[in-house]
Amino acid sequence: MIKEGNKAPDFSAADQNGNKVKLSAFKGKKNVILYFYPKDMTPGCTTEACDFRDQFKKFKGAEILGVSIDPPERHQKFIDKYDLPFTLISDVDQKVVNKYGVWQEKTLYGRKFMGIVRSTFIIDKTGVVRKIFPKVKVKGHVDEVMQALKEL
Repeated sequence: MIKEGNKAPDFSAADQNGNKVKLSAFKGKKNVILYFYPKDMTPGCTTEACDFRDQFKKFKGAEILGVSIDPPERHQKFIDKYDLPFTLISDVDQKVVNKYGVWQEKTLYGRKFMGIVRSTFIIDKTGVVRKIFPKVKVKGHVDEVMQALKEL
């Protein structure tokens, strides 16, 4: 289980264009907002992505990376439809979600299934996890992330 103060697990995964994104590439350069969400084009995930989009300019100096298990093509459609100005990571093999402990059992209408628990990690320029937001509620979340980033 990852805790605040731990070194962030590195990963390499495809973005919406199929290009490899490596977390360690940002080390020494930018703080990273790594947010995990269940699925492109769904109401809560769309609201969260659009909230990050609407506040994007205020996050200057930080890299925003959204992660779900959707394939790159679906991410590109999501970006195009909502004009998202940040990178979406495609974790179809579930390696990243498992490294970060966000692939968990969930329950919906009494049915149990495995899925992404909406979570955000703020990783500083040295590669250390500074803030974890588990089980995120979408409303007001981007403001919480902004405030935590200011406190780094």
